Amino acid sequence: MFSYDDYREIIRIIQSTGRHCGYAEALRRDSFIIMRHDVEYSVDRAYQLARVEQSMDFTSTFFFQWTNNSYNILSRRNMDLIKDMHERGQHIGLHFALNGMTDMQQIRKRIRQEINILSEMFGFEITEFSVHRPSKDVLRENIKLDGILNAYQDDFFTFAESVDGNTALRVKYMSDANHIWRYGYPDEANITGHDKVQILTHPFAWSRRGYDNFDNYKALLQEKYTELVESVDNECKDFGEYRDYFLEKKVQ
Repeated sequence: MFSYDDYREIIRIIQSTGRHCGYAEALRRDSFIIMRHDVEYSVDRAYQLARVEQSMDFTSTFFFQWTNNSYNILSRRNMDLIKDMHERGQHIGLHFALNGMTDMQQIRKRIRQEINILSEMFGFEITEFSVHRPSKDVLRENIKLDGILNAYQDDFFTFAESVDGNTALRVKYMSDANHIWRYGYPDEANITGHDKVQILTHPFAWSRRGYDNFDNYKALLQEKYTELVESVDNECKDFGEYRDYFLEKKVQ
């Protein structure tokens, strides 16, 4: 359920409806299907998923964190990857981490600050954000900012205190959080059976082979380990003699 072939099938169903669009366009539509990606651990896996989309002439929105401890969004390599995604038609947004903030005015201010900084650093305008692990208070707040779209605002997402099979929602929302499809799998019935749909994936969960949760984390950690070894090698002249030794190590 988490292989690139599985993802291509989801794209195929979305494309068959003719209702696929981004957030700005969805505001003007009575029906839509939005595909969104929150990037948690790996810019590389986001880039690979974007390449899968490109192979099917499909674009979506990728939200990147500013304060993530697993990747540096402003490293030269990651900036090059993200800029390339943008140039190929992907929408780039901010994946905003609350980091303990609860004051709604402060949250609004910080979102705008981070978007302004990233827009300046990347050289193109960023106008959309999603909240990382949003609290119910944040979802209830229905944050709207001038000129900036929130993936969780009520135009694209229906908040309910609790959700079960009988909960009436204006927007059908599906998410692959924790390697489990919550609120339904994006099959043909769920995608075509609702006028308004938002689908969230986390690119680190997807791969060519489509691992289960444990093997996916194992592969991801090995990728990050290799990334760290290569980064140290690029920065430290005296590391070269150790490089091959560390690259031979495996995540146990």
